[in-house]
Amino acid sequence: MGLRTKIGVAITATAALVAVIMGLVVHHRTAMNQLETAREAIDTRLGTAVEDHAAGVDRPRTLINPDRIPGPLRAAIDKGKRATYLERGGPEPMLWAGSRLGHDVIVVKHPYTRQTKNLRDLDQVLWWAGGLGTAFACVVGVGLATVAGRRLNASARTAERIAQGDLSARLRPRGGKDEIARLTVAVNTMADALAARLAAEREVTANIAHELRTPVAGLVAAAALLPPGRPAEMVQERARRVSGLMEDVLEVARLDGSAERADTDVRALGELTRRAVRGTAVPAEAGGAEVTVKIVADALVETDGRRVERILANLVTNAFRHGRAPVVVEVDGGVVRVRDSGPGFPPELLTRGPQRFRTGSGSGLGLGLTIAAGQARVLGAGLAFANPEDGGAEATLDLTGAVRGREGADSCPAGGPGDVRDAGDAGA
Repeated sequence: MGLRTKIGVAITATAALVAVIMGLVVHHRTAMNQLETAREAIDTRLGTAVEDHAAGVDRPRTLINPDRIPGPLRAAIDKGKRATYLERGGPEPMLWAGSRLGHDVIVVKHPYTRQTKNLRDLDQVLWWAGGLGTAFACVVGVGLATVAGRRLNASARTAERIAQGDLSARLRPRGGKDEIARLTVAVNTMADALAARLAAEREVTANIAHELRTPVAGLVAAAALLPPGRPAEMVQERARRVSGLMEDVLEVARLDGSAERADTDVRALGELTRRAVRGTAVPAEAGGAEVTVKIVADALVETDGRRVERILANLVTNAFRHGRAPVVVEVDGGVVRVRDSGPGFPPELLTRGPQRFRTGSGSGLGLGLTIAAGQARVLGAGLAFANPEDGGAEATLDLTGAVRGREGADSCPAGGPGDVRDAGDAGA
C-alpha cells in the first residue's frame, strides 16, 4: 500500500469516525431534549387533570382508573409517585403520565409520533452530512497525499539517480518550510557534497597515477636490463604488474569523467569475443586452465570493438582469478555470457555492483570489473552479475540495443587445458 493510499485511508477513517461520534452525540442530545420537553408538557397536563378531578370536573382526554397502564408507570403510581413513562412498543410510541388522588388513578397520555419522526429526519440529515463530509475529507486527503507523494517520489528518484552515478541530478526547490522542503534541501546538499568528494577523490587518484607513471616506466626499463636469472624475472614480473595497475588506475579515472566517447563501427560479436579471449593473459595461478567459446547465435553489432574486447578480457581474467575453471564464454545474439565454476560473486557485488579497489576475496585493488562496468556505461550496454542456481558465477554483457544483423550459429565443444577453443576456429 502506497503512502498516498495510506494517508487517504487514514484521513477518510478519521473523518468517518468523527462524523459517527458527532452524529451519536447530536442524536442523543436531541432525543433527550425532546423527551424532557414532552415530559414537562404532559406533566403540566397531568397536574391540571388532577386539579380538575379534585374539583369534580374531568376532561374528556383524562383517564380515570384505566384498565391498561404500562407496568413501570403503574409501579411508580402504586408507590405514591407522580411519574411519566415513554412507551415505544405498540402501533405508535406513546408518552404516559399518571398520579394517584385518593383511591383514583389519574392518567393522561399523548402520542410521541411527531418527536420520533423529527428524530428520524435528523438522523437522516446527520448521515448525509457525515457521508458528504467524509467524502470531502477523502478527496482533500488524497489530494494532499498525492502532492506530498509526488514530491517524495521525486526525491526518491533523484536519490536513486545519484546512487547510480548521476551526480548532476538535483531536486527543484518549491519553497516552504515543511519536512519535504527540508528533505529537498538535504538531498541537494548531499549530492553537492558527494560530487565534490568524488571529484576530489578522482583527481587525487589520477594525479597519483600520473606522478607514478614515469618512475614506474623507469622501473620497468631498469628491470629489463638486469642479468638473466630468477631474481630478474621476479623483478620484471612485479614491475609489469605495477605498470599494469597504474594503467588501470588511469583508465578508471578517465571512465569516471564524462569525456569518454565510443568509436563505433559494425562488427561481428562472435569474432570480437574470440579476439578478446585469445588476447586474455590467463593468470599464472589459473594453472593453464581452459577457456571455451560457444557461438550459439552470432550477430552484427554497431559498437566500439576495442571497448567490447576490453570488457570481455577483464571478465575472463576475473573468472580465472576469483573463480575456477572451466570458463565458458557464450555468444547468443547480442548477449555475451562469461561463466566460471567458482564459488560465485560476493553478495556485496550483486547488490551494489563493482567497486574499485575492492574484491570479494578481500585482497583489495580490484579494478577489472570496475573498468568493465565503466566501459559498458560508455557503450550504453548492460552489464549484469549473477550466481546461477547450479553454481559458479555469470557475468552478462548485453549489446542487444546495438544489434544490426544476424550471422550463422555454431556449436562449440569445450577446449582442453590451456586452450581457447571455438568450432568456428577449429582449423585455425
